[in-house]
Amino acid sequence: MHALTRGPRAATWAAGLALAALAAIALSLGEVALPLGDVLAVLGNALGLGSAAPEQAAQIVWQIRAPRIAAALLIGAALAAAGAAYQGMFRNALVSPDILGVSAGAAAGAVLAIFFSQNAFLIQAAAFGGGLIAVALAYAVAAAARGHDPGLALVLSGVVIGSLLGAVVALVKALADPLNQLPPITFWLLGSLAAATPRDLGLAAPLVAAGLAPLWLLRWRMNLLALDDDEARSLGVPVSALRLAVVCAATLMTAACVAISGVIGWVGLLVPHAARLLVGPEFSRLLPLAMLLGAAFLLAVDTLCRTATSIELPPGVVTAILGTPAFLVLLLRGRRRWQ
Repeated sequence: MHALTRGPRAATWAAGLALAALAAIALSLGEVALPLGDVLAVLGNALGLGSAAPEQAAQIVWQIRAPRIAAALLIGAALAAAGAAYQGMFRNALVSPDILGVSAGAAAGAVLAIFFSQNAFLIQAAAFGGGLIAVALAYAVAAAARGHDPGLALVLSGVVIGSLLGAVVALVKALADPLNQLPPITFWLLGSLAAATPRDLGLAAPLVAAGLAPLWLLRWRMNLLALDDDEARSLGVPVSALRLAVVCAATLMTAACVAISGVIGWVGLLVPHAARLLVGPEFSRLLPLAMLLGAAFLLAVDTLCRTATSIELPPGVVTAILGTPAFLVLLLRGRRRWQ
């Protein structure tokens, strides 16, 4: 671990190579197992390398597995990036992308859309809009709470708004038809990548890119948020504007992901913590490694969910089962680094 900390580029390259290998393995696994050689031939043919690939293997790779794997990579990377930004902004390793209520807002929007029998596109749109509205309400409440620490007020507002929207979700579940409405509501709340389509990726990817761009452009100033607000202002940093930009960027990415996958927790909490232990808190090093690890983590979880048993497991449940002990191990091993 210490060697990787001294060589952040080595850690990033290693994570990238491991992610590429994991993606190839994930393409080969499923109800119809494909030889790894056939998968590599399909990928080589797509790259114009002239590799001869079986037609059936190409159809399985591109039509069935590739969209789902791409969704896992996109969502894992985006949630990890949002978590890294929030943890740096709030100077707290226990902060996750849904701290301001974006997941609760998305859940409320999706559940209401399902309750009123809307189609899949409107359910995703309602989830996306609900996440944005929830964070906007939390930020408005925090802005109105003058005389309090801005960061603490924002967190408390997010917790309160999230609790209120959680109550809305519970109420709708109680009122829903137990035969026709409750099962899809429960399925959506558990989170899944099974229904991810190229259209979903085409809608979510630009939103994720739009949220990621300001985080990367502000990566040097992000380090100054680790200081007290007064110290950061003395260095010429507009703390309030920077905090608002981070909140908007992270919320945009998280809402876009939750809209197409449902609620999948632990990625934005566990992965940035692991990346920080490897390369330290410097944001320009932390962000790319967190994204690679987040993509790898969610891809590994989703592959396990669809291959471990005859019944597909919900990724949101598996991330919690695996994330809890992993986070405890990371926290205990790295406690000195947080002092």
